[in-house]
Amino acid sequence: MAANTSAGTVLITGTTSGVGLHATKALVDRGWTVVTANRDPVRAAAAAEGLGIAAAQLHHLRIDLGDLESVRAGVETLVASLGRPLDALVMNAAVYKPRLKQPERSPQGYEISMATNHLGHFLLVQLLLSDLKRSIHPSRRVVILGTVTANSKELGGKIPIPAPADLGDLSGFAAGFKPPIAMANSKPFKPGKAYKDSKLCNMITTQELHRRLHDSTGIVFSSLYPGCVADSPLFRNTPKAFQTIFPWFQKNITGGYVSQALAGDRVAQVVAEPAFASSGVHWSWGNRQTSGGKQFSQELSDKASNPTTATKMWEYSMKLVGLA
Repeated sequence: MAANTSAGTVLITGTTSGVGLHATKALVDRGWTVVTANRDPVRAAAAAEGLGIAAAQLHHLRIDLGDLESVRAGVETLVASLGRPLDALVMNAAVYKPRLKQPERSPQGYEISMATNHLGHFLLVQLLLSDLKRSIHPSRRVVILGTVTANSKELGGKIPIPAPADLGDLSGFAAGFKPPIAMANSKPFKPGKAYKDSKLCNMITTQELHRRLHDSTGIVFSSLYPGCVADSPLFRNTPKAFQTIFPWFQKNITGGYVSQALAGDRVAQVVAEPAFASSGVHWSWGNRQTSGGKQFSQELSDKASNPTTATKMWEYSMKLVGLA
């Protein structure tokens, strides 16, 4: 573990288990204070205690990312109570429900994976930017978790099951994502693709934040794919056979598997370490299974990096979260 002499305060979404929980531990071990943002703060505190994370360095905040009103209320509570600005944000939480036959909807009527994974995080970042700008930390950062399955520059992003990540003409955004619209391209609902599309939006958001705000604010905006955390609770809604076979396949066939602890430590590296101070980068790791794997800047597909698509998605998202 690399020491960090500039420990600060970071907000992490989705810390009741998996990568978010282990990233919390890795950052607390580096001396950081962590604000955990989850639907259930009691469960978050219990999970942290179970992993031996120092409670004195934690603040637990209730935010349901699938409900935009909950995001607004959570931000108001945080800013009023924390007593210090945030120095970094980690947008980690995600829902993945590949067995849905019909779209599940958020309180605002949006398809749930897009509502939680993209729109909730998009609003959260927008509402906390002014707080982040007040920080005097030497390296303020916004870090968003991406995925290989939404980047067609990588093998995992080329797999056409159920379909590659693709926002198409953004007609679903333009139509407001209200029933019967569930997909970014207005086509029939495919739950696995809905997840991929939402993660594609996460990576597009990072690139657009960098283009719009890095030069004027100095904030570092980056995304990462730490490797395939094949035993992550993210896959809790997949068939039981998949939950057994997938980790074995990633460990023994593809070599892409990483443990929850290693993935969490990689998130902490992107937040805390000087080697990750470049903005606009999508970080990945060579030899993903090993802790000694070296980070590199992974090229993103045109779907994730096209400025025209990014501008349109940003403008539509601002409307959908009520900021335009």
